[in-house]
Amino acid sequence: MMTDPIADMLTRIRNANSAGHDRVEFPASKLKAAVCKVMKDEGYIRSFKIIAKSTSDIKIKVLLKEDAIIGLEKVSKPGLRQYRGYKDISRVISGLGTSILSTSQGVLSDREARKRKVGGEVICNVW
Repeated sequence: MMTDPIADMLTRIRNANSAGHDRVEFPASKLKAAVCKVMKDEGYIRSFKIIAKSTSDIKIKVLLKEDAIIGLEKVSKPGLRQYRGYKDISRVISGLGTSILSTSQGVLSDREARKRKVGGEVICNVW
């Protein structure tokens, strides 16, 4: 059993990106798919697809952009969750990066969370 599946997903993306691969696969979940959707909307990945080989073997396949992701950082950890109000969401690299948050309105980027005036758990930072 994995303690932190989101950290595993981010590590797989980080490793594939630094190794120069153009795609990566990992086990699927709704939260991982939502994080991938935000990353796609913000322009960090080309696309993602949910692949069901069987009912028990469901994966997410991510197509990476070349040199789009410089860094990925997990913020909220299982032992210490990080929650922020919309006014307290810090900017990643002076606004050049993106924070991904899990809010009551779904998984959102920091820009969208500020626009909707909703806070939540800061999942990760991408730049």
